[in-house]
Amino acid sequence: MSSAVQSASIDGRKLVTFIFMVFGMFMAILDIQIVSASLSEIQAGLGASQDDIPWVQTSYLIAEVIMIPLSGYLSRMLSTRWMFAFSAAGFTIMSLLCATASTIEEMILYRALQGFLGGGMIPTVFATAYLIFPREKFNVISPVIGLVATLAPTIGPTLGGYLTEFGSWHWLFLINVVPGIFVTLAAVTMIDFDEPDFSLLDHFDWWGFAAMAVFLGSLEFVLEEGAGDDWFQSEEILFFTVLCAAGGFAFFWRAFTAREPIVDLRAFGDKNFAMGSIFSFVMGVGLYGLTYLYPVYLSSVRDYTSLQIGETMFVSGLAMFLTAPIAGRLTSLLDPRLIMGIGFAGFAIGTWMVTGITHDWDFWELLVPQILRGCSLMLCMVPINNIALGMLPPHMIKNASGLFNLTRNLGGAVGLAVINTVLSNRQDFHYERIAETVNWSRPVVNETLNSMAQAFSSLGETAQTAALKSLSQIVTREAFLMSFSDLFLILTGLFLSLVLALLFVEKPKPAAAGGGGGH
Repeated sequence: MSSAVQSASIDGRKLVTFIFMVFGMFMAILDIQIVSASLSEIQAGLGASQDDIPWVQTSYLIAEVIMIPLSGYLSRMLSTRWMFAFSAAGFTIMSLLCATASTIEEMILYRALQGFLGGGMIPTVFATAYLIFPREKFNVISPVIGLVATLAPTIGPTLGGYLTEFGSWHWLFLINVVPGIFVTLAAVTMIDFDEPDFSLLDHFDWWGFAAMAVFLGSLEFVLEEGAGDDWFQSEEILFFTVLCAAGGFAFFWRAFTAREPIVDLRAFGDKNFAMGSIFSFVMGVGLYGLTYLYPVYLSSVRDYTSLQIGETMFVSGLAMFLTAPIAGRLTSLLDPRLIMGIGFAGFAIGTWMVTGITHDWDFWELLVPQILRGCSLMLCMVPINNIALGMLPPHMIKNASGLFNLTRNLGGAVGLAVINTVLSNRQDFHYERIAETVNWSRPVVNETLNSMAQAFSSLGETAQTAALKSLSQIVTREAFLMSFSDLFLILTGLFLSLVLALLFVEKPKPAAAGGGGGH
């Protein structure tokens, strides 16, 4: 096996096997966002309440974020073959059960299990890429996993919108079944990269696992629900925050004292892995945050349907797809720190352009920012993956891959929580400032109201009321747009700060070959 790894060529069988694995990862990441544009249809189909329906997405995220760091230990214990096969088979079965769910309780349970099982595929693919291919081929392999990790959540709402529009919400899950069977069969018959180590089962740290589940599950819940519940004004959020802190303390204690910790944190001792994880966290903000923000604007201000939003958002996905091979090629020619710098700067320029947003921005005004976002994400992701994972010793890669992927997901969760909080607080702030200027002492306000009342003259006595309501809606809309602009200014500063952070990244040392086997 080691001679095959040392070879500078890519083994055809390994490549085909890897492509099947990548497709499994694509499905798992896609399913995070595929339901987001179709929650109202699922709600109607299951007769669910407005409070319960967000859990179709939240339950998946919480379960997935628990499995991702656990996957490294399970992969070493079961081997890549059986870890991936069980994950793919379980994900496929749960997809079928989601499609047949008849109550919201069943759907939430199946979605949680789908997220937990599917979450095992994501870091396993990242780890496999850096274990079975020669290091000089990373510039070919890394764009593939980078593209899937960024493209899947971007096109998820688009694909979900199409499936629901032309079929029914059941197809959001049924679409996984046939590909899932093929991925499972490919995993069982073709993956032969390493051997299981069942002795790890004897030392499995159940207390560490329980603490990690409480810590990460509570953290994800607080981040998902906090903004909507006004954070610590809610007793529920306060309770889960305390639970998160207690779980976190217990988890880190076990991580440093257990004979075989459930998650090995030593990878953070590698400077480039630590910096790569920070970059991955912030890229999670950019990836999931903007996938959320643009549809919020398009639906609430422009009144776009989920299908129209999907078609508008497709630009970013197309830009990612076209940039992937370029990013891979540049990785072999330039210092990866320079490529990341270009990517971070491009992202900052794209978000800065949106700070000038108005209520009549449409597809064409959002075109260049979306192209910059898509291209920049790919330019960043490929070297970030290589910086973080490509230089680690082989025995650390499986655990490190789980941690690395966890940072991206947590970045998305933290980003969405902060985004919703900033949007809400800044909108209230701007509404108060605008409302102060809209008063009866200003002639322009009276003139505007009178002209609006004339436009509603057909309503008779209620014309003045309709004019006031219309003016209030305009003030609310403008306050929202100003808060939107503030948020994009913050994001611009965040990505510019990453350019400075590159000073702390060491230039990767060239190496003749990749890692070793999977042990």
